[in-house]
Amino acid sequence: MNFIRRTWNRYSKLGKRRKKKQVWRRPTGRDNKMREKRKGYPSVVSIGYGKSKKDRGKILGKTPVKVDNLKDLEKMGKNQIIILGRMGKKKKIELAKKSKEKGLEIYNLNIRKFLKKNQKSSKKIEKGKNESQ
Repeated sequence: MNFIRRTWNRYSKLGKRRKKKQVWRRPTGRDNKMREKRKGYPSVVSIGYGKSKKDRGKILGKTPVKVDNLKDLEKMGKNQIIILGRMGKKKKIELAKKSKEKGLEIYNLNIRKFLKKNQKSSKKIEKGKNESQ
């Protein structure tokens, strides 16, 4: 369930075109329809919307792990999903190839599409590696 602040779309300071600012605040006010939980208005945070304990903190049923380099990728298990940290394109291409070989899933990256798009730059990287060895 996606709970949104009542008038977030009116002001930029409340998160209009700024996701981080879209923070939940309980609707207050005498005539507030959302507070009264009226039909046709956005839902309000309340008991019963939570996930089950075994599913909490998981993505697609797998435990998320932040990966910053290739060493972190070696430690990954089958029941874990990769969340990429901040890195450059060169390192990201290598990481995507390794994860594809291992059969690991990256949550915030479509591996096949990414590798296809960056095919030329990945060939340059491999060429540079071969020359340095």
